[in-house]
Amino acid sequence: MSQAKKEALMSESFDNFVKDLQNKIFEQTRAEYGDVAFQRWLKPLYMGTMDNPDGYGRITGSCGDTIQMFLKFENGKVKSALFQTDGCGSSAVCGSFAAELALGKSPEEIFDISGESILKKLGNFPEEDKHCAFLSVEALQDAGNEYMVKQEKKKGERDKGMSLCCEDQ
Repeated sequence: MSQAKKEALMSESFDNFVKDLQNKIFEQTRAEYGDVAFQRWLKPLYMGTMDNPDGYGRITGSCGDTIQMFLKFENGKVKSALFQTDGCGSSAVCGSFAAELALGKSPEEIFDISGESILKKLGNFPEEDKHCAFLSVEALQDAGNEYMVKQEKKKGERDKGMSLCCEDQ
């Protein structure tokens, strides 16, 4: 057998090994996480960063994962929500759902979103990874809180400006 033929067989064998291994990982992940989380694990939505967000939150959990949440508001509702994590796939899945649940919500409604509401949406999720849902919500609520603080500061500055301009009259 020629050297080229041996290399081609080895390459094909390696490719088949990798494909089989990937399929096993996918099957195991789908079984542990359920189909909803598995699909989001494959293709996380709302992942990214945002320049000049109206609200920003960043939380690092005791597990070491950090989740950042970026919110943009329009007419008092979340118009755009993105997340970023340096953590595991479970953090990405939960961050993705936290961002999704925030869309269209007022700052106050963001505080109605809980780790339990993310877990309910996921259906099946490994016990040891459930803390990721709560970590994601904490980052989301931190971003909502930052937005509300900024709004209060703006309101205070407007009120102060109004009182200064009107005192002269």
